[in-house]
Amino acid sequence: MKYFSLNDKNHKVSFENAVVKGLAPGKALYFPEEIPVLSKEFFQSLDKLSKEEIAYKAIKTFVGNEIDENGLRSILSKTLDFDFPVVPISENTGTLELFHGPTLAFKDVGAEFMAGCLGYFVKKGNLGKITVLVATSGDTGGAVANGFLGVEGIDVVILYPKGKVSEIQEKQLTTLGQNITALEVNGNFDDCQDMVKKAFSDEEISVKRPLTSANSINVARWLPQMFYYFFAYKQLAGKDNKLAFSVPSGNFGNICAGMLAKKMGLPIAHFIAANNENNVVTRYLQSREYAPKPSVQTISNAMNVGNPSNFVRILELFENKFDSLSQQLSSFSYSDNETRKAIKEVKQKYDYVMDPHGAVGYLGLQEFLAENPEYYGVFLETAHPVKFLETVEGVIEEKVEIPASISAVMQKEKKSIEISNYDELKEYLMQ
Repeated sequence: MKYFSLNDKNHKVSFENAVVKGLAPGKALYFPEEIPVLSKEFFQSLDKLSKEEIAYKAIKTFVGNEIDENGLRSILSKTLDFDFPVVPISENTGTLELFHGPTLAFKDVGAEFMAGCLGYFVKKGNLGKITVLVATSGDTGGAVANGFLGVEGIDVVILYPKGKVSEIQEKQLTTLGQNITALEVNGNFDDCQDMVKKAFSDEEISVKRPLTSANSINVARWLPQMFYYFFAYKQLAGKDNKLAFSVPSGNFGNICAGMLAKKMGLPIAHFIAANNENNVVTRYLQSREYAPKPSVQTISNAMNVGNPSNFVRILELFENKFDSLSQQLSSFSYSDNETRKAIKEVKQKYDYVMDPHGAVGYLGLQEFLAENPEYYGVFLETAHPVKFLETVEGVIEEKVEIPASISAVMQKEKKSIEISNYDELKEYLMQ
């Protein structure tokens, strides 16, 4: 499998090179040259296959022969070492819980898979030492830090916006030490992401310190997110309704991976991109005008993205045809007050506690189902409610049980380096 640049389709690289480089020249994203269509027999036999076997068959073509079968199966076994349950909420609604991994967030899958792939390539011996440079709006940082912790030959530098992630999220990315460094940026997530992209195109840095990215712009972070949808479909295969998935969307890697799974043959009828007030895609589907804007702070902070990087991949999936995309994607956006109200109502009505991101997904799904009652809808719970303890407990007026893993990390000392601009980032990387 080759991967081409979305800025220049003549620029093509291998899976390994796409993973190691992270970005194509000119800050462009890589995209697979081919999208395999899986057989009907595969989908009919899902109930007989393990998570690891489903994932192996789904990802194998994208990896090709660059990781041998034993190596790939070993990576997948570690990546998928937890559950992905679909929990019924109401007669026509369920939630896919993606927070049962080590950092209680959906990004554990992509981070673990990428760490496994990059570690495999480093062990082959022709890369030297690599620095993973990543920006986070919340959960990415902790997942990447945990996934790469102690991986030989790899340093990790994480940029996060000062005062704009939850306390638990901050502790997860600032307390590990070893090969993990956290840079606390005086700005928002877009500032962090812009610094990362600028560093990748800075030749002075690349000569001294080879960089790769662990955001969902990296194909090894983006692609394995398709697994969630296969696992959910396996649990829902008996439903007669058409399936719709509502995805809380920030940088749009998760929903893009779901759409990729659909292109591969997975029978998902519709997607809903649920936005908070950072609603560039909602506005695009209403106006046909794609107009990024500075991100604004919300209680669903991992979605505070004003210029979602992965949306160009979604456009590529639909050959940049608005009408084709709009037939398969709806998008709605919600305020913090609407999000809080949804958390409270679902707790009172169904005795289920949502985190703010899941609540946005729930709202988007309910708005879609109101006009399309023939669907069975699944919204994604992308993080454990405990990661947003102050918000959730303030709404439901109850205590949320804190998992032992979180209690342990909260006792650790935060260690970060504060920076304000790109020059300070460059100075650190050039040390």
